[in-house]
Amino acid sequence: MSAFRAGRRPHPRRAALAAGAAAVALSLTLAACSGSADASGGSSSAVGDAATATSAADLGGMDALVEAAKAEGQLNVIALPDNWANYGKIISAFEDEYGITVNSADPDVSSAEEIQAAQNLKGQDTAPDVFDLGAAVALANTDTFAPYKVETWDDIPADNKESTGLWVNDYTGLMSIGYDPKAVPAPKSLQDLLGADYKGKVAINGDPTQAGAAIAAVELAALQNKGTADDIQPGIDFFSKLNEAGNFLTVDPTPATIASGETPVVFDWSYNNLSAVDASSGREWKTVILPGVALGSYYNQAINVDAPHPAAARLWQEFLYGDEAQNLFLAAGAYPVRLSAMQDAGTVDKDALDAVGAPPADVVQFTAKQTEDASALLASSWAAAIK
Repeated sequence: MSAFRAGRRPHPRRAALAAGAAAVALSLTLAACSGSADASGGSSSAVGDAATATSAADLGGMDALVEAAKAEGQLNVIALPDNWANYGKIISAFEDEYGITVNSADPDVSSAEEIQAAQNLKGQDTAPDVFDLGAAVALANTDTFAPYKVETWDDIPADNKESTGLWVNDYTGLMSIGYDPKAVPAPKSLQDLLGADYKGKVAINGDPTQAGAAIAAVELAALQNKGTADDIQPGIDFFSKLNEAGNFLTVDPTPATIASGETPVVFDWSYNNLSAVDASSGREWKTVILPGVALGSYYNQAINVDAPHPAAARLWQEFLYGDEAQNLFLAAGAYPVRLSAMQDAGTVDKDALDAVGAPPADVVQFTAKQTEDASALLASSWAAAIK
């Protein structure tokens, strides 16, 4: 989880009320690994092979992986809103390509709740097969992941992946501020948000002790207030002041709260703020990257070690790190991890790249240790800071 580079998300996700996850009933259960045939015709040995495969080659190549995944016929995903980094289109493209039904559960839960759902549903056919996680949660839960290296593994810089494939960066954006220009003036600095114009109007995307996008909001505030990646206390102090001023809004923002005007100022990843409001809502919404130090952070793909559809889980990873899905991330304003390799190969969507633009020169991304330290500090001090 390296410093930002052109060729390499927030985690994390919006926190929601539900801690567990439920998807529609699927045809294959983990019990199928014991020796019986599954309902879609796949054999238990194929399921078992897929569950331990660390690459497509372990199953005999991509054709064999596709065959095994089609036999399962289902894929369970969690915490993937349609408008988050283009996941709606990515899911549809995967279904169209392979004829596999994607069951999307609880799209608005946090990264921490993804892991909790997997624990709650362990051994059930509704458990998530794959995760899309913020850095802090991914690093804290590697024992729940299965190692896997996609065929485009060599395109992914070493700093953007765990060496065995337990987690792999997939896309990143920049922490930004979205705002309703009819409700507030354009913020030009964090200090502007402490003013009377922003009374009861500034929200962050979730709980920073659980959700990566919310953690990143605090990290950005630290970097913009003479803090560093090794010391985010100035970011906590800023939000404490924002709360004391009556400007911090403890509402978890969603497209609905933005469209209704309930959350007129939102810290979130650039790709989320850029797609926050449907044009049909009539709500104007602008996105600003504050001058000075910017913050980027990758989200991370991982396979549930207890995935009820292990072949489909691995095929999903192959799809996400292929050119089609990587370009769909880019089209939504998220920089895909294979961007540099795709530029070199001439497979990048040039129109999408031109629309997103190059990232700022001064962009910080927290290392693994800095992420863990920041999360520990937030866990111990956030509640008191905004009481």
